[in-house]
Amino acid sequence: MEIAIYQVDAFASRPFSGNPAAVCPLAEFLPDEVLQGIALENNLSETAFLVKRNGAYDLRWFTPAYEVDLCGHATLGSSYVVATHLEPGSDEMAFDTRSGRLTVTRDGELFRMDFPALEAKRLDSLGTAAEALGAGPNELYEGMDWMAVFDSEAEVAALQPDMNRVAALPTRGLIATAPGEQVDFISRFFAPGGGIPEDPVTGSAHSMMTPYWAEQLGKHQLEARQISPRGGELWLEHRGERVGIAGRVRPYMEGRIFV
Repeated sequence: MEIAIYQVDAFASRPFSGNPAAVCPLAEFLPDEVLQGIALENNLSETAFLVKRNGAYDLRWFTPAYEVDLCGHATLGSSYVVATHLEPGSDEMAFDTRSGRLTVTRDGELFRMDFPALEAKRLDSLGTAAEALGAGPNELYEGMDWMAVFDSEAEVAALQPDMNRVAALPTRGLIATAPGEQVDFISRFFAPGGGIPEDPVTGSAHSMMTPYWAEQLGKHQLEARQISPRGGELWLEHRGERVGIAGRVRPYMEGRIFV
């Protein structure tokens, strides 16, 4: 069997930046072990598989280790593949996922995703996160991920996490975030338990960060940057129970998979 594969960089403003994602359109979903095997072979933070059904696309995301409930950059990449290759010129796309229906609109170079806003509960103890990060945050929140809030961009940039300790935390991943020097806020994201020591740009984590920073900064439209070595830019909007997450996509590679 041959499967088309498109590798793109999401939230990227230049070559070799943003978060690489593989996107594989299928006629029907293959067995889970095959999908997981492809994701492991690709060895990217996520591989997206999509199947067109009833005018929308069923969308699933796999890390090299497991299937995830929500993924921003691979949804952004899937939107680019739909609008460029599967339905050229499309300006609106709908994806049915484990996290419900996600819609995406194209606005020039930007793809604007509509995601759920994720709640965060403040934790009283900072100890395990501080040990994992090697530095103590001011606040720690629990949601889909843990979110450690620091005073400055420099503190987050200097973090050297103990990945074994991060992987042992009872969470999908660990966000470190702070006010930005040139944008509203910055972040880094660590998920070694999912085979991703540091994710280049994590769209889904901004479903949790956007409500927090919107409240802290007193504004609903925000600009953010993930300061991983590759780096990436996001334009965000807090909409109450929903979050708008926008970014650019750059194509990198097209090919065929043989299974």
